[in-house]
Amino acid sequence: MDEFIPVEIIEKKIYLIRGHKVMLDKDLSALYQVPTRRLNEQIKRNLTRFPVDFMFQLSAEEAENLRSQIATSSSGHGGRRYLPYVFTEQGVAMLSSVLNSERAVQVNIAIMRTFVKLRQMLASNAELARKLASLEKKYDSQFKMVFDAIRELMAPPEVKKRKIGFKREVE
Repeated sequence: MDEFIPVEIIEKKIYLIRGHKVMLDKDLSALYQVPTRRLNEQIKRNLTRFPVDFMFQLSAEEAENLRSQIATSSSGHGGRRYLPYVFTEQGVAMLSSVLNSERAVQVNIAIMRTFVKLRQMLASNAELARKLASLEKKYDSQFKMVFDAIRELMAPPEVKKRKIGFKREVE
């Protein structure tokens, strides 16, 4: 691949929607360096390769929630005219055969490695939580504060939404 795609960039483009880790069509097309329109054309030509557990279209509510989280343009102001498609890990793997380019193959390898890394992180976090629960049962309440602090460190960071704009004093 011409340029290395850092895992962190790919990780930021993976969302949890309907209980699945997915990537948006527009993010994938940017990584593959093809227009989103072309990506979706190739998918429509090969729909049998993309069952619902590989790819699905977002509902209007899901798209709006995602739009507000990642600040994409609205369809009323020059943005998308249709609801985005999202791809699970299996759907992303299938994309390289549909796009059939060296770039698609290399990008897919990077994405697959990222999905594997995320699974490993989740598994190690689950193992750590089991060990912590076991230790907590073993020791008395004097260590409760320590266990609570460890749990707090293990929890994913809360994403706080900032309000956009300014306040105006009314006279």
